Amino acid sequence: MATATGPLSPSSSEDAATEARRERLFARINKIGKWFDLIGLSFITPLLRIGAGDSVKQNTRDLWRLIGAPLLAIIAFLSLWAWSAPMVQTSLGAVPGPAQVWAAAELLHQDHVREREKGAAFYERQEERNAKLMAAGKEDRVKWRDYTGKPTYYDQIWTSIQTVLMGFMIGTAFAVPLGILCGLSPSFQAALNPLIQVFKPVSPLAWLPIVTMVVSAVYVTKDPTFSKSFLTSAITVTLCSLWPTLINTALGVASIDKDLVNVGRVLKLGFWTKVFKLVLPSALPLIFTGLRLSLGVGWMVLIAAEMLAQNPGLGKFVWDEFQNGSSQSLAKIMVAVLTIGIIGLLLDRTMYAIQAAFTHAAKR
Repeated sequence: MATATGPLSPSSSEDAATEARRERLFARINKIGKWFDLIGLSFITPLLRIGAGDSVKQNTRDLWRLIGAPLLAIIAFLSLWAWSAPMVQTSLGAVPGPAQVWAAAELLHQDHVREREKGAAFYERQEERNAKLMAAGKEDRVKWRDYTGKPTYYDQIWTSIQTVLMGFMIGTAFAVPLGILCGLSPSFQAALNPLIQVFKPVSPLAWLPIVTMVVSAVYVTKDPTFSKSFLTSAITVTLCSLWPTLINTALGVASIDKDLVNVGRVLKLGFWTKVFKLVLPSALPLIFTGLRLSLGVGWMVLIAAEMLAQNPGLGKFVWDEFQNGSSQSLAKIMVAVLTIGIIGLLLDRTMYAIQAAFTHAAKR
């Protein structure tokens, strides 16, 4: 028997509209979730889905994987550290546990605050003195000086970040164009490959004396924009970190779809048009892989270079505390170790987010 079909009932229409709104909501949550993934906040997405009425069981499993298991691992690590640290005796005393390291971090913060207060008081006194001289008509005796107090821990961090970014940008400026040329021209790659293989494994400790002497001889000016120590560290970072970007760029360019290359030939595209319209968008994932590796290598190289050359930065801070030998030195060194690791993680996540943004823009 045939069944007659009629118009949908009002309740069926409402259910369909509700389901459509629900699907649109989950689509928005998934879209936002991609950005949370980039900045390391993936656990927010399951919370949003639970709030929107999705399966609690499935999202709870995701929450355990994204935040529960990592937190449990961190707690286990801290517990093992706190239990085993007092058992290891060094020339500076027992290895500090998490509580002692946290106390050292607070001490470094307090030192920074006190130093900033000293600087503010110095400038206040200077302004008062100059105001009195100007009021007395002695403008020729007015002098403005910068505060020259010791750099704080935060200053050392900022110096290291500036240095590694400078070295990384200089390395990128050389590595990407050379990598593109290597990928486009087998002859150029064959010519450059021996130099890459020779210089790639050279340690920063070998480069540093050479760079120091060259910078001292070449960078001679009465009003320098950058200090010699800054340039020495940055160039050392450049020489050691550019190779992953160069190699990955060459590999990415050489492995692009041959059909794209043939299309460029058919359309008679110019060199620069071919590079920017065909080559770079296709090679972008591997280029950014190289950039992330280079930034990580540069950050490790910088700390070693600062320690060896005693240039300002976190490396010098670690070495100074080691030489200091006070009861707080080992705890402060461990604060620096954790800081170096956290900054390295943040630099990598930042580069990953930039990669996602560029890749998304290239696909549009």
